Amino acid sequence: MTAEDYQNGQILLIDKGLHWTSFQAVNKMKWLLKSKLDLKKIKIGHAGTLDPLATGLLLVCTGKFTKRISELQGQIKEYTGTFYIGATTPSYDLETEINETFPTDHISEDLIRETTKQFLGEIDQKPPIFSAIKKDGKRLYEHARAGEEVEIAFRKTTVHEFEITRIALPEIDFRVVCSKGTYIRSLAFDFGQALESGAHLTALRRTKIGDYNVNDAMDIIQFENSFGPDSTSL
Repeated sequence: MTAEDYQNGQILLIDKGLHWTSFQAVNKMKWLLKSKLDLKKIKIGHAGTLDPLATGLLLVCTGKFTKRISELQGQIKEYTGTFYIGATTPSYDLETEINETFPTDHISEDLIRETTKQFLGEIDQKPPIFSAIKKDGKRLYEHARAGEEVEIAFRKTTVHEFEITRIALPEIDFRVVCSKGTYIRSLAFDFGQALESGAHLTALRRTKIGDYNVNDAMDIIQFENSFGPDSTSL
């Protein structure tokens, strides 16, 4: 593809790696496009943030297609991952240390599968305190890291599918299809409570956004290598 192709608009499917922020991935791609294609500037942005501890599909729009970002953000998403049962963390994932442990002896395979039914359809969900949502002019995670207590309102979200794919306690693997704005970390926390125990998220991968599939995506290294060592266009 040429510089003009990117300016006219492309949707690039990127498989974001672990520990990368979505911003870092987009910034790296912007630098590559400008340096490899000799561009002074180019519009680029992503359609839906992935946490640094999550991997998977990031839709990156360039040029005129950045106008489609809000449309793409609204599409249904699919995730796979792992819950750790019997312990919670303040961030609901591995960003923070375990702060409380709970009994798990009463948890059976039947109970686990039956409990998933409580989370199908429209549900009320409270976003994690360690999230980028703004309250009183600050990100929630900024309040959390400052040790400040804030009231977080519940939000409506929709879970279309919730499948348990592996049970090897204390770990449970899952697949979830959900609407925009669903926090899988909150789902982990709420699922643990519904089991009369606790849980937190230990792995997360976004596999689909609408009809886009991570199987068709490239990682950042592949995107960089696709330019070739001295090429000026793809």
